Amino acid sequence: MTKQLLTDMYGRHFGRPCTQIAELPQSGSNRRYYRLTDGRQTAIGVWSRCRAENEAFVAFSRQLADAGIRVPQIYATDLDRDVYLQQDLGDTTLYALASRLRAEGHGWPDELTDIYRRVLDDLVAIQLDGGRHIDYSLCYPRSDFDRRSMMWDLHYFKYYFLKLAHIPFDEQRLEDDFETLADYLLQADATGFLYRDFQSRNIMIVDGQPWFIDYQGGRRGAPHYDVASLLFDAKADIPDHIRTQLLHHYTTRLQQRTAIDPADFENRFYAFVLIRIMQAMGAYGYRGFYERKDHFLKSIPFALRNMELVIDHHPLPVHLPQLQAVWRALTQSDELRRIAEPAPLTVSVVSFSYKRGWPQDPTGNGGGHMFDCRALPNPGREARYASLTGKDRPVIDFFARHADEMERFIDLACRMTSISIERYAERGFANLLIGFGCTGGRHRSVYCAEAAARRLAERFAGIRIVVKHLEQGDRL
Repeated sequence: MTKQLLTDMYGRHFGRPCTQIAELPQSGSNRRYYRLTDGRQTAIGVWSRCRAENEAFVAFSRQLADAGIRVPQIYATDLDRDVYLQQDLGDTTLYALASRLRAEGHGWPDELTDIYRRVLDDLVAIQLDGGRHIDYSLCYPRSDFDRRSMMWDLHYFKYYFLKLAHIPFDEQRLEDDFETLADYLLQADATGFLYRDFQSRNIMIVDGQPWFIDYQGGRRGAPHYDVASLLFDAKADIPDHIRTQLLHHYTTRLQQRTAIDPADFENRFYAFVLIRIMQAMGAYGYRGFYERKDHFLKSIPFALRNMELVIDHHPLPVHLPQLQAVWRALTQSDELRRIAEPAPLTVSVVSFSYKRGWPQDPTGNGGGHMFDCRALPNPGREARYASLTGKDRPVIDFFARHADEMERFIDLACRMTSISIERYAERGFANLLIGFGCTGGRHRSVYCAEAAARRLAERFAGIRIVVKHLEQGDRL
């Protein structure tokens, strides 16, 4: 239904029918994204059940564009049915670009620092120029990053990280410290636009220029928070001396536009760093501990390292004894270090029916390999095999009579997937999905999945191989 709504919307907007629509991997939200094309033009289709969030994103996109900010154009909307169509900015995020440049240069290159400076220049424009265009009545769920917003973030950290990670604390004393921290944060000027999730995965690089996405949670707030989000973005892992340079660059640019005391800004900045880290850790706990999406746990060591750096080198001028104890317990937790260690790679080899479509990876990793077995000899056309599967001896004997063709197909599939398995294991990935599909999901796909799994298990002794047959009732 969603795909049909989006393809119809695409056709009406561009005057040409959409010829292909593909769902993109999910990130940290429940929104679903699709890339649509007619062979000449592409667009991104979005589905989200939250009407208020959709209205905020669509309106903010137009308002930020009016302020000269590089954000995706909104092509068409049908908010009554939870969908809209926006400009496709490609696949290169600032995070992906930074990872590539660091891998090529074996360090943090000057080119990357220059890109971050441009991003911070744009951030000043977003906060000040964009802030004058934003209709704050559309902010969801609050128009301001006020005390209630802060307490929501701090409770998110408490319930979804501290409790799930089994970190001990005194509830009342922790709540008292939350109030004290909020009091201190609320002393900062909060009259501009707070982007809310200003981090490297929400910044796209198009023709060398940064473009911005995922600001639907924006509201009025202190500028410190967005700078903290960018510079202490966990897996971006910016070297601390580069952070210091970038923070000074930002305060210089902000001072050119509005009256601030740079020293006071930088002193108060680290309190915003800590609330941002705690908010992010709440998300890692919810997605990782609660939803069992292991890749979110990989950000924990970076977040803990950032937390330790701040509490060791930038002490806050407020008394927070219980929070300080909690932060120390987190940074010294052997259990957390074990939890965050990369789990052995699990390769799920599945058979499926094309009548139901490609299986979706429930781990959140996305991607993987899908192989179409429908060109192979089909025992399902013969009545004697109809009630059997690719695991039964008569069907196995049938495929043995076509050994050359079956062997070539399975060998090529295993060669291709072996490249991914090797790289995934090296990079600490937790999951890889490999699918074999045929018409009914009973014979060719089952046989190929079983044969491929055996070969991969023989080749990769340290890898966990799981075989599931979706048409036989197995679940991913």
